[in-house]
Amino acid sequence: MLQPDFQTNVIALVFGYLLGSIPFGLIFTRIAGTQDLRSIGSGNIGATNVLRTGHKGLAAATLLADALKGTAAVIVASYLSQYAAILAGLGAFLGHLYPVWLKGKGGKGVATYLGCLLGLAWPGALIFAVVWLGTAFITRYSSLAALVASVATAAGLFLVGRSQAGELFVALTILLWFRHWPNIQKLMDGTESKIGEKA
Repeated sequence: MLQPDFQTNVIALVFGYLLGSIPFGLIFTRIAGTQDLRSIGSGNIGATNVLRTGHKGLAAATLLADALKGTAAVIVASYLSQYAAILAGLGAFLGHLYPVWLKGKGGKGVATYLGCLLGLAWPGALIFAVVWLGTAFITRYSSLAALVASVATAAGLFLVGRSQAGELFVALTILLWFRHWPNIQKLMDGTESKIGEKA
């Protein structure tokens, strides 16, 4: 398959980035009148930290919105080409991690990772969901569940013959692990917060 021209590539990447950089967790909590999300828990703008505000509905809304921005990016760009969809997915993920509106201080990308999977390779989304839920149920660590599920997903995409998507999600998995490095350190020293804790 021929790749689209350079201009189309750039448009898809920038479109995905701008969509991905919308900080829904911060927007929802501000509308709800909670304290600044970045001043509690991990300081993260994602759904896990929103849950620490005690508002389960806001956390669910953040999870859904952060996922759907990844899905929307790849579906819209897929009308240009599959390659454009992959670039839009990369852009959406980078936008969530490093949003221009928050001077690059974004989330850790788990929901957007899942949303991109839904748009690009839905079997991978099933793998991610099953592994995440199983790991989270056993360990009660959201971060560990995301780390394990991301590796399983990247490997699983190659096993089911989705190598093009697999290449993208290897890159996204590396970025996800990089963003979770503080969590990895806390897991190693036993100080990582478990699901539902407000610390």
